[in-house]
Amino acid sequence: MQWKNITDLTQISEIKQKEGYSLIFKHSTRCSVSSMAKRRFELDWEVLPADTSLYFLDLISYRDISAEIAETFQVHHESPQILLIKDGDCILDASHSDISADEIAEVINN
Repeated sequence: MQWKNITDLTQISEIKQKEGYSLIFKHSTRCSVSSMAKRRFELDWEVLPADTSLYFLDLISYRDISAEIAETFQVHHESPQILLIKDGDCILDASHSDISADEIAEVINN
């Protein structure tokens, strides 16, 4: 699996219109907790279906995009944070130590 970097606001509307499951990982490059959550997630992400689109946002470099994600998917901004999007709607969001590839896989597979 591989991250697709979010670097442009138009990508948010593309994710919103996309069918199926997408994940957005909002990462603070200045935060050790965020780095640990990302590393832990990547160690377990093989449990996710292979057709899950994985998006990565460096929220320090792209604060405006982070704000747009919060508004578009109606979630409170946190960092680190992961959003599970299904057919344009956020059906799960988690932050910090609650970020779990196993939990996301369980939601997708049920």
